[in-house]
Amino acid sequence: MTPSHPDTGAPLPPVAPEVLAAAVACLTTRLRGRLDQAVESLASTPVDLAEDGTYGIRCGADARVTLAPGPSGTITSPDQVRCTCLLSPRCLHRAAALAASPLADAIPSRGPGPSPDRGPSADPDPSADPDPDPSPERAPSAAAVPSAGPVPPAGQAPFADNASSAGPVPSAGPAGPALPTGPAASAVRTVSTAGPVSPAVPGRPSAAQVRAAGGLWAAASAVLAAGAVAAGAVPQAELLRAAHTARLAGLHRAEGAALAVVRHLRATRDPQGAHRAHRPDELVAALRELLLVTHRLKAADPAPELIGGVPHNHRPDGSLRLYGVCREPVVGPGGAGGVVTHLVDDAGRWYTLRDVGPGGPARARRAGTAHVAVRSFLSDHERLSRGGLVVTGAVVAPDGRLLAERGVRATFAAGRPWADAVPATAAPDRLGSVHAPPLTGCDVRIVAADGEDVLVRVLTGDAPGPTVRLAPAHRHPALAHTANLRRLGACPGLEVRVLGRVDPGRFATLRPLAVGPVPGAATTLRLPRQWRDRADLGYDLLADAHFPAGAHCPPPPRPAAADARPVDPPLRRIRDLVELAVTGGRRAAAEPAGDGDRAGHVAALRRGGFTTGADLFAALGAVAARRPRDAFGRPARDDQDQYAAQWLATAVYLTGTEAALARGLWHR
Repeated sequence: MTPSHPDTGAPLPPVAPEVLAAAVACLTTRLRGRLDQAVESLASTPVDLAEDGTYGIRCGADARVTLAPGPSGTITSPDQVRCTCLLSPRCLHRAAALAASPLADAIPSRGPGPSPDRGPSADPDPSADPDPDPSPERAPSAAAVPSAGPVPPAGQAPFADNASSAGPVPSAGPAGPALPTGPAASAVRTVSTAGPVSPAVPGRPSAAQVRAAGGLWAAASAVLAAGAVAAGAVPQAELLRAAHTARLAGLHRAEGAALAVVRHLRATRDPQGAHRAHRPDELVAALRELLLVTHRLKAADPAPELIGGVPHNHRPDGSLRLYGVCREPVVGPGGAGGVVTHLVDDAGRWYTLRDVGPGGPARARRAGTAHVAVRSFLSDHERLSRGGLVVTGAVVAPDGRLLAERGVRATFAAGRPWADAVPATAAPDRLGSVHAPPLTGCDVRIVAADGEDVLVRVLTGDAPGPTVRLAPAHRHPALAHTANLRRLGACPGLEVRVLGRVDPGRFATLRPLAVGPVPGAATTLRLPRQWRDRADLGYDLLADAHFPAGAHCPPPPRPAAADARPVDPPLRRIRDLVELAVTGGRRAAAEPAGDGDRAGHVAALRRGGFTTGADLFAALGAVAARRPRDAFGRPARDDQDQYAAQWLATAVYLTGTEAALARGLWHR
């Protein structure tokens, strides 16, 4: 939560993680217990922005906190935060103001200029690799979560390979259950790398790195056991302190994963983000990444990609010729709103132009036609999404964002037909180094409406394709997703090309961002020429004139046949338990262990062929419910490590299996 000025909407300045961690560490136990309440009280407190660039916030009758960021605009030193109360600098007001401020990048991105040579852990160029799937010998390390800004509107959970070949249930040992290895274990990712940090012993992490990884594992395990609902400012500060230690030890990948977890925890607990759809899968992906990396590091795993490197911006060789694909509304936590324009180059690599700021869904709606500036170039998002762009001296962030930095020049260029820009069948979300995650596209035939969703059948040539579900990417009434899907669902038999993201929790559900006509189809959309064969579902409103002339589109009946609906696999039971453990903590995960229906869930998983998943489901519930006690009935040793390792084994299995199922559905 970031208090803002009532008139200008200027938020508090970003704060370096180590500054926040040090401020919380100075508090007494009594003040730590009151920290979360103090942070919440600042959510509605106005922030004064002085002419000298300092921020002031009133925390009581005799307490005023002043934040004076440096030239970078970030609080990087404890001396830049002062409070007028008598307990300062060990006061609750100062710590609460820092905890209410947005979290800054711990390591600044590299400025414009030639990119340094990339080390062995660098990702291969997707254009030069015909098989981008990870393998045990070549594990990618791209960004799963942007290092700053609002949480993405849709999950981008990494995919693993060959999940169907997962081994038997991990057995408990002194260090907890053994973790899956191979592609499933190497699929989680973090910031792009600039080369590994050389350890003291070649090929293995140093003793300091092993200790730092152990500290991060302990802090992350405590967050997992508490759950997002209870992981307030104090557990977050402990995680930030451990992340700073990991940074000093050169564990950049682990540090980036820890910062991502803290950002997702803040987004989940943000009361001002109630309008945003709750996405526990994003927090699950971030926590899985952190626990997996630290678990392997504290076991002295020699894999070089576990070390990571400093995130940096990338300057491609030569100019970029980009083609607009679609616009996507963004509704983020803390009242953020805006638009992302997706672009693609001739090699099929994806990029984004973002315009996100305070304003919520109303700003997201307005931003669809707002101006966008790339240095001296000025256009608007609607024109770019249907046209093209030539960028010289381009600077690309690790998550694929085009940055308007010094030396960048851009000119408008003609676009190309949507049928050429968007393939008929595109891969599910994959994230490559310094490239945005690609969207998933396919041609479908409308079957029927199902509430606000639409059931469609994928067109795969002569053979009948699978039935999948189209669900609104955003359900807010200020955006047009729901109205457009309702209009499409009223025309069974219509063939359309859709582009969107596969729901990370339901691989048979696609959340479309844009639609267009199917080339050569008789019954398809008839869009205006100025739309360039595409309709952005969040902004463009479909009308009768956009459908085939004389097409009879009565209100569709409910699907009669049971097989007309896409069936969520029994694997959904595992995802529900994994997400419940993250949001509600260990106590919530233990509740299914006492549920009489647990045996039914395990039996359903076995009937579906998920034998390993059934064993992991039962083991996670059993470990969560187990509370070791001594002969006098008092709590004995804490088995928090074993619980975290068991959750991690289940989460890694879930990611790999869902990825295998998604590839089988969308790569027909």
